[in-house]
Amino acid sequence: LKAATQNSQKAFLEWRDTPISKRVRVNFNYQALIRENMDMLAETLTAEQGKTLDDAKGDIFRGLEVVEHSCSTATLMMGETMENVAANV
Repeated sequence: LKAATQNSQKAFLEWRDTPISKRVRVNFNYQALIRENMDMLAETLTAEQGKTLDDAKGDIFRGLEVVEHSCSTATLMMGETMENVAANV
């Protein structure tokens, strides 16, 4: 657990300087992976937690909705100014 915490702290140092447009692309890739693997994820959730397959698919879909919402981060953060729109600009 300590190693995971240290690794995430190191990763954050780079991630915080990542332009928003690149962060959104990462989330779109994550969204695609979830969609491509939805059945496998639901089957795993069923095996691990004893949910029905339909219930597990619903849980995966709700998680997908969260990822889809995070893909609108750039729009949600718009204001008079917006930091990290692009790198090295």
